[in-house]
Amino acid sequence: MFDTMTLTKIVGAFCGALLVFMLAKYASENVYAMESGHGSDDGEVHVAYLIDTGDSGNAVEEADEGPSFEVLLAEADVGKGQRVFGKCKACHKLEAGANSTGPYLLGIVGRNVDGVADFAYSGALGAVADVWSPANLDSFLESPKKFAPGTSMAFAGLRKPEDRANLIAYLDSLGN
Repeated sequence: MFDTMTLTKIVGAFCGALLVFMLAKYASENVYAMESGHGSDDGEVHVAYLIDTGDSGNAVEEADEGPSFEVLLAEADVGKGQRVFGKCKACHKLEAGANSTGPYLLGIVGRNVDGVADFAYSGALGAVADVWSPANLDSFLESPKKFAPGTSMAFAGLRKPEDRANLIAYLDSLGN
């Protein structure tokens, strides 16, 4: 099965392949990058084949973030917000005083963050905001863990700004 000659061939093939890969790495480093030590003392490595794209490289373009939250809230659809509230129903109720896993949400817009007296809030919420303003609700609904690190709310958040604006408009229409 395995004799000395077969084992020698396997080890030789492995060493040969390793040598080929090491030489290819060395050659590619010399072809695609050159050390600027030739004539300069900065010691930096520069790309040998630079493709000019016409961009100076100094200007940083901002990504189009879409309309501001205020615009989204002004254009929000209460009916769509009611559908988005379906994600909240498992832990929150809309009846005053009807706490569940989370506090009731009737009249939450403009209410103090720890405004429900008979609910045990995590201490993280009171440290980041005083009142549930639309802007605070937007930040919280985007990522509860990022807005209030240490919060006991396990919800991952709503990624779409339109969904958050629609939900806040729906909650605002109920309580005020």
